[in-house]
Amino acid sequence: MIFASLHSRNYRFYFTGQGISLIGSWMQNIALSWLVYRLTGSVFLLGLISFLGQIPTFILTPFSGVLTDRFSRLRIMIVTQVCYMIQAIILTMLVFSNVVEVWHLIALSIFAGIVTAFDVPARQSMVIDLIDSPEDLGNAIALNSAIFNGARLIGPAIAGVAIAAVGEGVCFATNAISYIAVIGALLQIRIPPKPVPPKHDKFRKSFTEGFHYTFHSVPIRRLILVLATLSLVCLPFVVLLPAYAREIMKGGAKTLGYLMSGMGAGALTAALYMASRKSVIGLWNLITLSASILGVSLLVVALSKALPVSIIALFFGGMSLILTISSINTLLQTIADEDKRGRVMSFYAMALMGTTPIGSLIAGSLASGFGIPVTLIIAGGVSLVTAIWFGLKNKSLRKYIHPIYVTKGILPGLPEDIS
Repeated sequence: MIFASLHSRNYRFYFTGQGISLIGSWMQNIALSWLVYRLTGSVFLLGLISFLGQIPTFILTPFSGVLTDRFSRLRIMIVTQVCYMIQAIILTMLVFSNVVEVWHLIALSIFAGIVTAFDVPARQSMVIDLIDSPEDLGNAIALNSAIFNGARLIGPAIAGVAIAAVGEGVCFATNAISYIAVIGALLQIRIPPKPVPPKHDKFRKSFTEGFHYTFHSVPIRRLILVLATLSLVCLPFVVLLPAYAREIMKGGAKTLGYLMSGMGAGALTAALYMASRKSVIGLWNLITLSASILGVSLLVVALSKALPVSIIALFFGGMSLILTISSINTLLQTIADEDKRGRVMSFYAMALMGTTPIGSLIAGSLASGFGIPVTLIIAGGVSLVTAIWFGLKNKSLRKYIHPIYVTKGILPGLPEDIS
């Protein structure tokens, strides 16, 4: 059942609040990228600002994960959403007063990156606390992707029209208002208290324990390595889309909105498919397939000169991205021990969002020196190589995964072949 996890009261509140807020967030993402490119005309600065805005996630998430396992994940999320709202309000005021400068955007992006470093581990590890039945975990993770990518479909389309009609300020204002929904929803959630590690345990000891647990587990380590590689090399292509829309497609903000919406439609399709799945069986092979599709999609985008072709390629690119990310997310959350899940998901966040800024900086530099198509060809090639490597390693993981799932009772009577 696609909406099985919505039977849980807490998750229902969370789903509704996030669904509204994320549309505003995607409007702001598009408006911010377009504003940076309008002010500077530089693909390098697009990459640089993305780097500066996300590098705090890379640095801080391994440590914020410790806090996620020691304190209330719900309270952490409420604080982070308030901080995001403040950032959006400041952006709105700067743009409407016509005093916005590049350094403002850099500073506010860094601030948002710091907030994200605390938000993502709490958000990812809290999902299982919101559902009444552990069997609905995969469905809840998939629905998270569905609302995220439904917003990715709707938000950029609205933003493209709004920017062309009235400018970027409306997008920032809409995002600020949208946080009222998610903050209100979070305040309605009631999570029974769970045993947490004693507060007198040293922070360093907790961090070290989480690090060793994460990277000494063969399946967890391998999943994080694949995610980090794709995030480093492939995800930064999104940063280049404003320049791609103008330089390659010869369009404007509406063209960017079409491209982003095409990717969002594919991502939403993938998220709904993941929500319809009833078990984790087959996810390992799905990662191999989706990473391969991602590589081919990027190659097509790199070589395309026609907007419809690029939109279709981005549809499959968005679809493959979500299939890969959702599969890895589901597998990590089902493998990880409850008392270490926050720390494991902090490394997941570091791999997903922390390596992306480094990739954005590299992609911006490559695009400036060799052009956007060459940069995308490199990204597509790396994705294909990663998919092949992961596929060849799949069979060796069965001996590690099977006993974990049997012990946890996630899938009683799970067959040996779980790939």
